[in-house]
Order: sequence, then C-alpha cells, then structure tokens
Amino acid sequence: MNDSNAFRFGVVAPVRTDVATWRDGVRRIAGLGYSTLLMPDVPRWQPAPAPTLAMAATLTDLRVGTWVYASPLRTAAQLAWEAHSLTELSEGRFEFGIGTGRPGIEEEVRAIGMPDASPAQRLSRVRETVTALRELDGPDVHTPVVMAVSGPKAIALATELADTVTFAVMPGESRDEVTRRVLEFRPTRGIELAQHVAVVGDAVAPFMASPDTDPAQLRAVDSLAILPADPAAVIDELQRRRSELGFTYFVIGADAAEAFAPVVAELAGR
Repeated sequence: MNDSNAFRFGVVAPVRTDVATWRDGVRRIAGLGYSTLLMPDVPRWQPAPAPTLAMAATLTDLRVGTWVYASPLRTAAQLAWEAHSLTELSEGRFEFGIGTGRPGIEEEVRAIGMPDASPAQRLSRVRETVTALRELDGPDVHTPVVMAVSGPKAIALATELADTVTFAVMPGESRDEVTRRVLEFRPTRGIELAQHVAVVGDAVAPFMASPDTDPAQLRAVDSLAILPADPAAVIDELQRRRSELGFTYFVIGADAAEAFAPVVAELAGR
C-alpha cells in the first residue's frame, strides 16, 4: 500500500479472452504504471479470483486484489484461508477486498447451496472473515483489507477493520448524496479512500456496472461513478475529489486502461 495521501490506480481485469491474450494485457497494465490488478467475484462468468490472481502475481510486480469477494458465497474460514494463501503466494502483494454482495446475489447463494443470510448476517460474516484472516496472518504479516460499504453499520465496521474503504455508488445517486456519506466518515486512524469508477467517457466497464448503465444519466446527476474521456479533465476532477473528499485510490475497468494511462502517468504516487 502507498501513502494514503498519494494517488494510485487499480484495474479490474477479468479473464474475458484466451489466457495468453489476458496475460499480455496484464503485462501492459503493469507497464502503464497502475498499482493493482483486481478480479471481481462473479461465479461461472469467469475463472475464480484466487487461482487467477495467484497466476497474475507471477507475471509482473503489480499488487493483486479482489474487487471484491462477496461474503455470502463462502464460509468465513474458507475465505480467510484463500486470502491468507494469496498473501503468501504473492509474497505480500495481495489486497483483500470484501463486501456483503451485489444486489440480487441471493439467487447465486442458493445455487451453490449456501444458506440464505440477512444483511446483518452477511456483515457479521465479514467480521468473522477478517478476524480469521488476522489469526492466519499472525503477528508478522498484515493482509490489507479493502471494504466496500454502503449503510451506516458497514461503514462502522470498516472504520474498525479496513485499511481501504470504497463507498458503493447506486445508479442515479448524485455527487451531493455521496458527498454527504463520505464526509460523515470520520475514522480515527489513517484509512485510504477508494473510488469505483465504472464509466469513463461513454464506456461502461464489464463487471463494474450493469450493461444497461446510461452514461448520460450519470452525467446528469454529476455521479461520482463516471469520469470524462479527456485525460486533462480527469486530472482536474481527481484532484478535486482528493481535496474535497479525500479519495486517492481510483479503480477503473481494463478496457479503459490504455486511454487512462496519461492520467496515471501524471498523478500516480503524487
């Protein structure tokens, strides 16, 4: 992890091609100055995150991470073991992203035979998972925890447990609405604030937003889930988001990585 006041950038890069092409893409992402290669957790749409990230960690010196594991899809013990194993296999370059799951995840939970869980139970499983991970890490290892949060209970838990926090931005939610939530977040220790940016220009990133996401509607409400296509405008906007809200870690989709590279070159580490 870097200085929480310095910019860094991650890329969500699921395997959507043959493996050789994906490997080449990972190497290109590393060469463009991004800090982290990230995998979503969507069963059956792609290879599982853990083996994919373990392979990715052998290709470059990028950090690797989940964006994000859904707590209802595994037991706490299983998920903690996967996370700790990735920390070991990546030689300390793994970031453990975890959340309570996407809207509509109940069908996926039932399909794999896991018990239904209420929102409170899902959040409790996040706590159990991080507690188990800390036990596996022991006193000399610290796997960074990235928590995706929305409501006040999740935010309170993240204040206690997370190294990085990303705020879920709902479709149609305006900049002002998200700003209120972010400014209410007052941790007593240094926590990096991350931004999930699903749309750059008119391009909607696969696995980061619904395919029917309308960029024009996001622009109409000045959503924080979208950035302009022009790199100069993006640089100005990200500096604004850091100064006004404290966001320093920005995550985009792999399809936008090359077009976004001038932004990374200008801001990463600064």
